[in-house]
Amino acid sequence: MGRVLITGMSGVGKSTVVEGIAQRGIVAVDTDYGDWKSADGTWDLEAVGRLLRENDDIVVAGTVENQGMLYDMFDHVVLLTAPPSVLIERVTSRRTNPYGSSAAEREEILEYTHTVEPLLRATATEVIETTQPLETTVDEIVDLLAVPRRFT
Repeated sequence: MGRVLITGMSGVGKSTVVEGIAQRGIVAVDTDYGDWKSADGTWDLEAVGRLLRENDDIVVAGTVENQGMLYDMFDHVVLLTAPPSVLIERVTSRRTNPYGSSAAEREEILEYTHTVEPLLRATATEVIETTQPLETTVDEIVDLLAVPRRFT
């Protein structure tokens, strides 16, 4: 049993991976959707904390400023990563999330690959490159549910 956080830049594939995990019958929550965030865009710590306490096996996806406050509730923190050109291609072509459709937002994503992603990498227990097939990424994350806690 385990609790896994998947995090990373916009366009890395968090939402797509969550869908793949959910299709396998595992509880998987994308915190970009639903009532998981406060008005300032950070996690509602009470709501996300309750979600984690109520589920022994769960994968949660999100990248928010205060996510580190709940790291102690996760067994693994997985950084999904991809080259900046791939991120831009994905956010430009996706239809489920408008973020990244403007030039300013794409520039912001590129900036975050230099400023935010290194911080996420420093606290991740695993790093997974998402240019590999989706099923491979999903398999790697599902396998982590059975691996003892690596986050301290």
